[in-house]
Order: sequence, then structure tokens, then C-alpha cells
Amino acid sequence: MGVIAAVTGVSRYLGGKTAAWLVDQPGIDRVIGLDVVPPPAPLACEFVRVDIRDQGISELLERSNVDTVVHMGVIATPRQAGGRSVMKDINVIGTMQLLAACQRVASIRHLVVKSTAAVYGAGPKDPALITEDTVPRHPPTSGWAKDSVEVEQYVRGFARRRPDVRVCTFRFANIVGPGMRTGMTAYLTMPVVPTVMGFDPRMQFVHEDDAVEVSRRAVLQRTSGTFNVAGRGTIVLSQVLQMLGRPAVPLPAGLLPAFGRSLSRGSWADFSRDQIRYLRSGRVLDTSAVAAELGFAGVYSTRQALEAFAQAVHRA
Repeated sequence: MGVIAAVTGVSRYLGGKTAAWLVDQPGIDRVIGLDVVPPPAPLACEFVRVDIRDQGISELLERSNVDTVVHMGVIATPRQAGGRSVMKDINVIGTMQLLAACQRVASIRHLVVKSTAAVYGAGPKDPALITEDTVPRHPPTSGWAKDSVEVEQYVRGFARRRPDVRVCTFRFANIVGPGMRTGMTAYLTMPVVPTVMGFDPRMQFVHEDDAVEVSRRAVLQRTSGTFNVAGRGTIVLSQVLQMLGRPAVPLPAGLLPAFGRSLSRGSWADFSRDQIRYLRSGRVLDTSAVAAELGFAGVYSTRQALEAFAQAVHRA
């Protein structure tokens, strides 16, 4: 019998795309898309409207004999959820309930979780290359990054309680592509982009297709472990803005949040304390572990991922 996979967060872009890529894969018999709201367009897989914060999620997983859960349901921006408090509730409490359900359902044998490299934070004391074992020296203090730290803690707890389940966590660099809309893409596409005076941070990006592909490989190969995922190479912020045709306005770090929020009113752009640290120090991931374990290097380099994103921006 092949894999029966449940994918959370399918009404958002990346979750829906991940579910679609899993459909009709050799070795996968069934894909069930889960979300609290209907998808904006019909999915390639079957869709079940369910809130992962409800206890009924365990009944659904058990009834469907699900053996693989792909958790793409962690929300990156408050506007996606309807506010910061709702966002935290969905991210943290939702994950807790989902993991509790997975713990109760005997058929579960594999869990894949989408996380973020933002769990490492950013700051001047960071090593040149951040490995999966790096202890954050500037841990995140708010927002999606802090939620993701808590999510990973609960995932590790689940792995200890269910050692028979293979658990795979991906820490993605900023994901970009023609369809991605995140706090970072909103920042980079502002008419005028405020930057931190005197700093030009090194950055990495991963193309949306590569993010989906590595998740697909994890499901098919039954991979376990925690892995950094980023496109090859790095690029500095000034080069990113040049590619996008966006003028930069260098500002003292203390002025940037207020100025940025005044310019980005109504958008998803992030000007939190953690984001300002990132815009000063950047972050570069060591991706050798995912290459060794899954044979994954990605089709797109960091620069190529940005080029694909820039082309979509220029066409819009």
C-alpha cells in the first residue's frame, strides 16, 4: 500500500502547491488537503475543511488511515491570519493540537514540517555559515520567527514521544518566486526601500519550486532530521534592490521601523526588531546536510531565484 498524505495549509499558496506536486507521485495513493478556509481555486487533491486546532483532526487522520502529515500551515504574516493574536494561535496552538492528534493516531509514520531559517535570528556574533547545530546567539523575539521556535520545540517533543515516527523539519531561507507573497517580498517591492545605513547584508533565497521539491523528496524518501534549505550562493541587499529596480533609502536603524511602516501601510512588509537585525547582519546557511541526505541542491541558485522573482515583479 502506498503513502496516504495529509497536507495542512493548502488554501495558502505554498501549501496548495505542495499538495498538488504530491498528487500522482509514484508510491503515493492519496493526498488530502486540510485548511480552515476553502482554497481560492480547486485543488488537484481532495480538500477537507477542518481547523487543526479542533480535536476532530485526530478522527479525520485516523478515519483516513493517514500515515504522512506535511505541516505547511504555519502562517508568516499577521494579515494572513487576521491579526497577530490569531496568527500565534494558529501557529502554536494549531501545531500543538496537530501533533497531539498525530501522537494518538497509530497509522502516522512520517511528519514533515515547514519551518524557517529565521529561528536562528541574526546578529554580528553569528558564524559565517550557520549549520543545523548552531545555537542562536540572537534568538528571535517576536512574530513568525518566535512562533517557529516554539513550533520546533513541540515537534522535538513529539519526536521523543513517538520515536517510531520519522520527523523531518526544513528551515527555509526566504522563499521567493512568481507566486510567493511574504513579508520579505512585500519589503523588497516597496516603491522606496528603507535599509540600515552602513550595512549591506548577505542574503540567501530559495525558489518556491525548490521549496516544494525538497518537501516532495522528504515524503517519498521518508526522510528524518532537521535541514537548512537555501539556493546556492549569496547576494547582498543592494544587488537585490538593483535587480528589482527599487531605490534604497539608507536610515539609522532606530528610525527604520517607523519610516518603513509609514511607507508600507497596507502591505505585509515586516519591520520588527528581528527583521531590522536581519537587515543589518544577514544570514547564510550551510546546506551540506540536505545535499548529503536527500541529494538535493536545488534547480535555482539564490541569484536565479531572485531573477525569477524580479521577472514576475517587472511583468506585474
